[in-house]
Amino acid sequence: MSGALDVMQVAGSGATVLVAEMVKSGWESLREAMARLFRRGDEESAEAEAELRLLDAARRRLVDSPASERANVAQQLRQELLIQLAAFLQKHEDAAEQLQELVKRTDSQEKTSSATLVAENNTNSQVIISGGSINTAGGSFTYQAPGSPDRRS
Repeated sequence: MSGALDVMQVAGSGATVLVAEMVKSGWESLREAMARLFRRGDEESAEAEAELRLLDAARRRLVDSPASERANVAQQLRQELLIQLAAFLQKHEDAAEQLQELVKRTDSQEKTSSATLVAENNTNSQVIISGGSINTAGGSFTYQAPGSPDRRS
C-alpha cells in the first residue's frame, strides 16, 4: 500500500467502520483489534496507548451524546478518526494493509450476521419481524391475526 490516496482511502474506511461499531455490542472486539494494530507488537507502546485513549474518548462522546445529536457527533467523529488514522498510517505504512483487512472483515461480518427469532407458545399474539424501522407516525398500527376480526392498537 503506497501513496497518500491509498492511506486516505483506508483511513476513511477505517473511520467509518469504527464510528458505526462504537454503538454496537461487538465494539470491544474491534477495539482489541485496533489495540493490536496500534501496538504493532510492542505491548508497552506509549504511542499505542495515546491512540487508544483518543479512540475511547471518541466512543464516549458518541455513546454519551443525546440521540437527537448523534448523527452530527458521528459525522464529526468520522472526520476526526480519519485524521487520526491517516496520521498513524503515514508513520506506519505497513499497517495500512492490516487496517484494510480489519475493515473488510468487519464489513463481511456485518453483512452475514442476522437476527434469529424463535416464537413459541404465542397463541393470540403477533410477532412482527422487520429489516428496518417500523414507522407509526400516523398514530396507529393495524394488524390482523389469521382468521380473526380486525384489531387495532
